[in-house]
Amino acid sequence: MTITRMTITVAVPDAAMLDRLSAIGHDVVLEVWTTDDPPLDHPVDLVVLPYSVSAATLPAFAHSPVSVIQSQTLGFDAVEQLLPAGLTYCNAVGVHEGPTAELAVALILESQRGLDVIARAQPSGSWQRDWYPGLLGRSVLIVGVGGVGDAVAARLEPFGVALSRVARTAREDRRGVIHSLRDLPTLLGKADIVVLGIPLTPETTGMVDAAFLDQMKAGALLVNVSRGAIVDTAAITASVASGAIRVALDVVEPEPLPPDHPLWTLPGVIITPHLGGQVASMASRIDPLVRLQISRLQSGLSPLNIVVDTRTSS
Repeated sequence: MTITRMTITVAVPDAAMLDRLSAIGHDVVLEVWTTDDPPLDHPVDLVVLPYSVSAATLPAFAHSPVSVIQSQTLGFDAVEQLLPAGLTYCNAVGVHEGPTAELAVALILESQRGLDVIARAQPSGSWQRDWYPGLLGRSVLIVGVGGVGDAVAARLEPFGVALSRVARTAREDRRGVIHSLRDLPTLLGKADIVVLGIPLTPETTGMVDAAFLDQMKAGALLVNVSRGAIVDTAAITASVASGAIRVALDVVEPEPLPPDHPLWTLPGVIITPHLGGQVASMASRIDPLVRLQISRLQSGLSPLNIVVDTRTSS
């Protein structure tokens, strides 16, 4: 039996993706369009957003002839508030979890082995040796057990750490016990390293405040690869300045961090410019996801990874 697949129109954000998807089939019309271009004036079944584009661009899709928006990012901050009615928004599950976890481990090792200090000493030819905490045998608390948190756990297990995990509700999974957020005060005081792997929501905004930091073990390392607004920047600045904790941040609030902000120069601070998912291998994961979404839409199925659906809104 021959299955008829409908012809659909797909807008991609650059010529490189257009070229990579060009062999997808004659029943897919591909075109290049970005959020900087004039509004689309013809029906488009799937729009792939540029990488890291802000949700602030979404209101421009109001009254647009678009059906599904596919993000190239995992986070979906403010999408629920900003997505116009009649649209479906999907995030990029399976694309960035591994690279983000990879960076989290790199930041941990950099701080725990003093590689940041050593790198700063290198240009002067300084043979600077010291004792650093290391990772083997350390207690690591991961806040969040979703895709990123689980990927961080998988990569840390071979390092011989004592791993604890926290989520909104207590439960068990294949890795063992997951504690409730209510257990955080006790767990924070025992952890040498705390990794944030949770999405930004109204509940998690500013969650890491002065009270949270005061509960952390003296000299512990806080790693944030989630969203900058989860952490109170003034609070961590004060805590690091006092020597109470160390931080390794791939995300900050605001972004970019102003050049004169004290976090740039305080001892015990490592900052990377939101590089979590930004690796050259990204195309090998986003392209299959886009192809799968196209196939599902052609077959009359709902797309995967829907995080906000306003098609029934008025």
